[in-house]
Amino acid sequence: MRKLISADFCRLRRDKVFWIGTLAMLAYTAAVMLFSCRQALRDSSEFQYALDNFYFCYAIIIGLPIAVYVSLFLGTEYSDGTMRNKLVVGHTRRDIYLSHLFTNIAGGLSMLLASLLGGLVGIPFLGTWKMGKMVLVFLLISILFIISYVAIYTFIGMLCSNKAISAVLTILLFFGLMYLAMYFYYRLSEPEMISGLVITQEGMQMGDPSPNPRHLTGIKREIYQFIVDFLPSGQSGQMQEFNMPHPVRMIVCSVIIAIVTTLGGIFAFERKDLK
Repeated sequence: MRKLISADFCRLRRDKVFWIGTLAMLAYTAAVMLFSCRQALRDSSEFQYALDNFYFCYAIIIGLPIAVYVSLFLGTEYSDGTMRNKLVVGHTRRDIYLSHLFTNIAGGLSMLLASLLGGLVGIPFLGTWKMGKMVLVFLLISILFIISYVAIYTFIGMLCSNKAISAVLTILLFFGLMYLAMYFYYRLSEPEMISGLVITQEGMQMGDPSPNPRHLTGIKREIYQFIVDFLPSGQSGQMQEFNMPHPVRMIVCSVIIAIVTTLGGIFAFERKDLK
């Protein structure tokens, strides 16, 4: 498998989509950080801004360039006939699958590294992190939810021979996961009490607080929170909001997703008819 990984890395270094995605993430995080720093420095409120509040801005969007890169990278293997050639010379399907997975993980983590470097432009304005060792936990969760994203995209890319269809499926999957995470997170954010506007002789005033029927409680709230923690899009959304109440659960869920999708992908790929 070492030769397969070496060949894939040679392709990765010349892959234009990979470099475009990496540079795009570098530019995106740098631009968002500079804009956020400008807003923070202009804000005269008593709230103390720190680098921590903006540094993880990459989390919510990084799954998209990874989806595009992985689908096109694997789709080229089929369209150029490289996949069949690797089988002809004696490589096993398991080794082929894992070599692509490792290469895609390296590509995804490279985009993460570019994002982290882009965020460093905020240090001259806001200083370094105030969260101490928790920054390492955030980075670990970032690495693992990116690996889970890559494992899912690799599963699709290795089983779909058409490059265009594979790209569409992975991109739609990213937005679908994002929508699900946003829906469940929005429901969890519903306040326990709400106050409506009341028209009085003195004008518009806030009424007395009343129970919010959409506020989640009990087992239903636990289920919704688990779904948000389980989805890589949910993890990334909570990271961007700087709100991660269950970091250990997130880590475990990412590992489970990566292992299950990889084992399922290998099983399905070994039975796939490569025409």
